Amino acid sequence: MPIERVSWWEWLARAGYGARGVVYLSAGVFSLLAAFELHRSAEGAGGALETLAGWPFGRLWIAALGAGLAAFVVWRAAQAVLDADQLGASPKAIVSRLGQALSGAVYAGLAVTAFELLDGLENEGRPSAQDLLAAPFGAQLLLLAGLVVAGCAVGNAVRAFTDDFGGALGCSAAGRRLAERLARAGYLARGAAMALVAVFLVRAALQGDAGEIQTMGQALQTLERQPFGSWLLAAVAAGLAAFGLFGLIEARHRRILAPSARRAPFRLRRPWSPLRPGTATSLRA
Repeated sequence: MPIERVSWWEWLARAGYGARGVVYLSAGVFSLLAAFELHRSAEGAGGALETLAGWPFGRLWIAALGAGLAAFVVWRAAQAVLDADQLGASPKAIVSRLGQALSGAVYAGLAVTAFELLDGLENEGRPSAQDLLAAPFGAQLLLLAGLVVAGCAVGNAVRAFTDDFGGALGCSAAGRRLAERLARAGYLARGAAMALVAVFLVRAALQGDAGEIQTMGQALQTLERQPFGSWLLAAVAAGLAAFGLFGLIEARHRRILAPSARRAPFRLRRPWSPLRPGTATSLRA
């Protein structure tokens, strides 16, 4: 039997999904431990990277994750610009591709965080939240950012109930069912965490107080301080860990379609999927 050649696009995509999975799994596990007072505090993606950097061989961990996240940024660009998932140019497809572009920008920031940790720079040189508020139209831009994050939160929650997460996976039926459950829990938890971040961004914009801005890790810590907060944090953390596990399954079993410049233009055409009828949009996760 001839050995199928694996394209470099596939290596990029699998490395990216794997890195994303490890980051979210780490954030979820650390936050779950924090809910039961077994870790110092809940962690978002950036906090998880900082914690991993302090582990034995931490620099190797962070270098590998940074490279994987950078690969994921390239893959997201291929999905958004070259239509690697062959979604087409219908209104729904364009929204999905714009979401992939936004996702790529977010993971680019996370990759930069990883490489800054390697250099010991942390957040040196980055504008602070107060600088943003003091800039022309800063409050309006911050409000817009909060609304965008809120939209992403709603989108994640909707996808948790509507997407066919198993359709893009080349594994057994039992594996696809497991992946479906993990993905639904993960996207719902991501939606909840993003909603918290959005609330603080909007409050900061309306009140003109940069102190209101919170990262995902800080928002989870605020959640923990509410009535029944430990249980709420545990639920969200378990979902984030589930999303990380789903990412690792994607890294191994997702069907990767090599992008082509011929598919890049935003023109209308009949959606196509190599998986099975009715799953043309299942590759957008």
